Formats: sequence, C-alpha cells, structure tokens
Amino acid sequence: MSRIPATPLRTAVPPAAPPAAPVAGTLGRVADADRVVVGVADLAVSRDATKSIITYALGSCIGVTVYDPVAKVGGMLHFMLPESSVSKEKAAANPAMFGDLGIPLLFEKVIAAGAKRERLVVCAAGGAEVLADDGHFRIGNRNRTILRKIFWKLNLLLAADDTGGQHSRTLTLRLADGSISIRAQGKETPLWPH
Repeated sequence: MSRIPATPLRTAVPPAAPPAAPVAGTLGRVADADRVVVGVADLAVSRDATKSIITYALGSCIGVTVYDPVAKVGGMLHFMLPESSVSKEKAAANPAMFGDLGIPLLFEKVIAAGAKRERLVVCAAGGAEVLADDGHFRIGNRNRTILRKIFWKLNLLLAADDTGGQHSRTLTLRLADGSISIRAQGKETPLWPH
C-alpha cells in the first residue's frame, strides 16, 4: 500500500466551447499539453482526443480505464484500498481512494461526459503483491477481489487486464483510439487492443 497521502478533491471548470475539452468534475490534473496524470487515490475523465490519461506506480493499487470508442470519452481511476468501510472520513473526503466507491464514480463521470454504458471498453492493471509484509495484508489480492465483485454486480466484463504478480506498472489510455498500454520492468506492452 502506498504511503503517499490522498490528493484533495479537485473540480475543473469546463471550457465553454469545443467538445474536446476536459470534463467538469474530474479529479485528475493536466501534467502537460498531451497528458492528464492521475495520481494515487485519484481519477480523471476527458473527451479530448489529443490527450492521454496516465497513472504511475500501480503496485498493490489498481488502475481502471473505461473508454467509449464512439464518443471518444475515456476515464481512469487509481484506487488504493478495496473498501471504504475502513474509514468513513477518508471515503467522504476522497471516494477515489477506495474501489467500492471509486469504480462506480468513474462510470458515473464517464457517462455524464457523453459515454454510453453499452459501448464501454473496460480494462484494469495493478493489484500486485509488492510489499514485504509476508502476505499478511495482501492488499493487491483484496483489490483484485473487490474489482471482480463490483464488475460482477455491474454485469460487466473486462476487455483486458494485467493484474497480480509482484511488479509495479504504469498504465496509459490514449483517447484518440482507446489503446491502452502497460509499462512494467522497463518494457511497454499493449494491453488493449490485443
């Protein structure tokens, strides 16, 4: 589990015109002209086809991407812990910290931005066991379990995933075409499409 403090809730003001602008209410911050960086316990949604959404250091945390190939709307969540019941205060302050709140919030934000649920391509990465805790907490495993439970409840299937193992990952979603890649152990590989 990462020791980085959760980023505070941020709300972006939507630009007046072009439809390719970032979506109001995103938590992610723009790192440069080409990328929206999603921090730990953070999420971002965009409909700007010139951008990529990226998150770094997915160890036991899980990154979830959703993308509508018709509307060209995409989003990413980087959640740390499976269930918000461990801290009602932290959950109220930052729902993106927890899988049980962050995943439904991601879907809500992407649909509000113009995506259609039936067209969504959903992928996930992370959930590794990278901490030297002798398997006591098994945060990566617990995060993978909550991911499967939520997707089962939502009646959704993952188009692709790269979860488990013992290494950290960087996850990138390119909004122009919805392609998703993973960078791990110095090597970048496509996750979707295969």
